[in-house]
This record gives sequence, structure tokens and C-alpha cells, in this order.
Amino acid sequence: MVCEEKVMPKREFPTDFVNRIICGDAIKIMKEIPDGAIDLVVTSPPYNLKNSTGNGMKDGRGGKWANAALQKGYSHHNDCMPHDQYVKWQRDCLTQMMRIIPEDGAIFYNHKWRVQGGLLQDRQDIVSGFPVRQIIIWRRKGGLNFNAGYFLPTYEVVYLIAKPDFKLKEKANACGDVWEFTQEWNNEHPAAFPVSLISRIVSSTNAKTVLDPFMGSGTTAIAALGHKQEYIGIDISPDYCKMASERIKEYKLQNKLG
Repeated sequence: MVCEEKVMPKREFPTDFVNRIICGDAIKIMKEIPDGAIDLVVTSPPYNLKNSTGNGMKDGRGGKWANAALQKGYSHHNDCMPHDQYVKWQRDCLTQMMRIIPEDGAIFYNHKWRVQGGLLQDRQDIVSGFPVRQIIIWRRKGGLNFNAGYFLPTYEVVYLIAKPDFKLKEKANACGDVWEFTQEWNNEHPAAFPVSLISRIVSSTNAKTVLDPFMGSGTTAIAALGHKQEYIGIDISPDYCKMASERIKEYKLQNKLG
């Protein structure tokens, strides 16, 4: 008996993308999206934390981290890639994001600077060559520091990577570039965005359709729905896709959305 590989039907844009959570590889799925079809990308990829040399993720030091979800890693993703492979992967992702936004589109790319091998890893090897217009500082509250060689990190960065004609919504440019939002604690996902952070981003643009290629628990979709925008979510984990779908369904019921 010959086993034939199951052939999935080809997805059509926008019918099979808009206001949907798509389970699969981010790059492969973005390649199915036409050039310039997405107004705005808002995302936070896995940070490759488990290959860290100094934050205690490998051996479980540090109190509550021993029981934290990130100690086990992400569902269906190896968060311990060799650094050069991780950088290539993320640059390939950004290349696809750039292709699918129009000349007035933008990417808000959240990442975390860290010390690796005693030196600052500021993600320039990922974002260099892309049109970074601004760095937004997301100041979080609290945290743990496992290394006596540097002060407790209390912020992450959001790179605004913009095409030439991108502009913020009227009066949105009055907001400063240091944002203080508390982490999302009441969420099963190990590293969820706070809805308030994403809401600040999507409400500051004229975007009609927002993509998150690392959707996780669905926060970007929730923020988009809250501002009457359409969303597209991609995640490789069936667990997180289910989590996001259930969260979106609950949000719609609570807010009496169709």
C-alpha cells in the first residue's frame, strides 16, 4: 500500500486569511499573501531565550522561573536555536513582512535586548538594512535578574520599521516614545503582549488590516477588533491557535460582536 501525502486546498486571499487564525509556518503562510496587501504588521517573535548564557533559563534558577511556562519553552517551537540560524530566520520573516505591506505600511516589531556572553545583544544583526524609523521603549514593571554583571533589565524595544509613505493617525504623533505597560499575567501563553500595548499601536495608525505572524494567544486580534480593524493571525502551534480562537470568541460574545 502506498501512502499518499494529504494535499491541503490552496488558500485564497483575502477570503481564507482575513479575520482568521491560520496554523502553520509564518514564512510559508506569508508567502501566500499578495504584495502590499497588509496595512500593518504588529508582532513579537520568540526571543530565543533558552540559548541564553546568563538569565537562568537553562538550569531553572530563580524562584518563580522554575515553574514558569517559558522554562519549558514554547509549544511546537524550539526556542534554543543557534544564534546565526535565529538571525537568518528573523530576517527572512521581516523580508516577507516588508513585501506584504504597501508604501504607506509599517511593521511594529517587538524584541528584547539582552546581554549574551558578556556583551549587549541589541538585535542590530536582525534589523540592520531594514528601514527602522524609530525605537519605542516599552517599560515593564518588575522582573528578575540572575546576573550580577548588569542592572535589572526593565524594558523591551519596539522597532517601527516603516515604508516611505507611512504616517501616524492625526494627533497620534503627540505620544512619546517611552511607553509604560504592565506585562500580561493572566494569560496561559508564556510571553503574552498586554492588550493595552497593542491597542496603543493599532489605534495610532490608519490601518484596516493588521497581521501578526506570531499570534500566540491572540492579543493583536483582540486589539484590532477593539478598534474595528480586521486581523490575520498566524502561529505554528495548534495549542496557541486554539487558545487565540477561544479568546477571540469570548471577546466577541462579551462585546456583542458578530
